[in-house]
Amino acid sequence: MIRHIVLLKARPEVTDALIAGIFADLHALSLPGILAIHSGRSESPEKIERGYLHGFTVDFAGWDALAAYQAHPDHKRVGAALVAAAQGGIDGLLVFDLPIP
Repeated sequence: MIRHIVLLKARPEVTDALIAGIFADLHALSLPGILAIHSGRSESPEKIERGYLHGFTVDFAGWDALAAYQAHPDHKRVGAALVAAAQGGIDGLLVFDLPIP
């Protein structure tokens, strides 16, 4: 399994409602190999998010499923909305792919 982790540092004027809409579009994706999607705002008691207050994870069956997701037009649409909401565009996103045995 691959856990795809994405953190968002939103532009100051981006509302929680807009982010919730983007996350709703993400949850609506129905692509082969997606095992689970979770999203939300950080509730970390450590408070060291460094501005990355929203994020999501997508669990994939394997690397092939992640590659298919990345190439899919629906992913590209949701990704474009995330980049538009991010502070500094792509610089306001962190992506980390973690293999889970």
